[in-house]
Amino acid sequence: MNDLTIPTRDDIQSAFSRISPYLRRTPDLQVEQGALGLPFPVALKLEHTQITGSFKLRGALNNIIGADVPAAGAVAASGGNHGAGVAYAATKLGYASKVFVPKAIAKEEKLQRMRGFGAEVILTEGSVADCMDEYAAYAESSGALSVHPYDTFPTITGQGTAALEFEAAVPDLDTVLIAVGGGGLIGGITAWYAGRIKVVAVETHLTNTLTRSLTEGPDFSAAPSGISASSLGGPNLGALPYTIAKAHIDTHVLVDDADVYQAAAKLWDATRLTGEPGAATALAGLTSGAYKPAKDERVGVLLCGGNADVDWFVNPPAP
Repeated sequence: MNDLTIPTRDDIQSAFSRISPYLRRTPDLQVEQGALGLPFPVALKLEHTQITGSFKLRGALNNIIGADVPAAGAVAASGGNHGAGVAYAATKLGYASKVFVPKAIAKEEKLQRMRGFGAEVILTEGSVADCMDEYAAYAESSGALSVHPYDTFPTITGQGTAALEFEAAVPDLDTVLIAVGGGGLIGGITAWYAGRIKVVAVETHLTNTLTRSLTEGPDFSAAPSGISASSLGGPNLGALPYTIAKAHIDTHVLVDDADVYQAAAKLWDATRLTGEPGAATALAGLTSGAYKPAKDERVGVLLCGGNADVDWFVNPPAP
């Protein structure tokens, strides 16, 4: 992953032109003051309603469309959402796909999604980093097209198209909150807004790759755990997302797993919508009070995924 060129708005616009025929243009929802227990309104981008249940389809399509895909097809490593995106994109475009998934964080609902979209799923032992190594080794030995979940220019550029849509629908935001795993989504979102609004990174204490990267440097290996690990469990922040974060992200907050459960419950009570823990993590940045907007600050949240049991938040574990 050597290309550290930050995508431009033109790059993201070009990606949108390529992938939009294969996407669902996800809706936006204006949630009124008080409805989420917050003294201000919130604009939501419902990316969890994407065809595969998350934004990851965008980057997957942008990697595969126009690529020289060999007989071995496309290969990815994923906790689920990226794998589902690669599986759908590859199948839609007529290619085979294989996804390596760390057994330690695998969720049955996500395994079913990947297989349902056409992927062969390989469960791996050990850590998330070990899974990434197995995926990379297979890509090299087989010649399959490697579709990295967060640390390539095509992936980040594809993810940035979610911000393109969000701005078109809600052009007057001051701030948007984004959940972070490996950094592909927030990298693309930040590249699109390019300093024109504040982008707030939200992580749990148990999936805190961006926070650790900014304090310790990018060369560490995390052991993600907790409720959000299956969607935000990157072993580290990618080199390109790290470059973007250092250049453009100055606000990042951490929330507890308990805050994630509470955010999901508030989302359901207010809107009758459910998302997966990664989506609730972004909202928890507000509902927990970790990020406190200024008076009259116009705030948006991107709900990044919905591939989880619909009632996962109903009975949170005892503290």
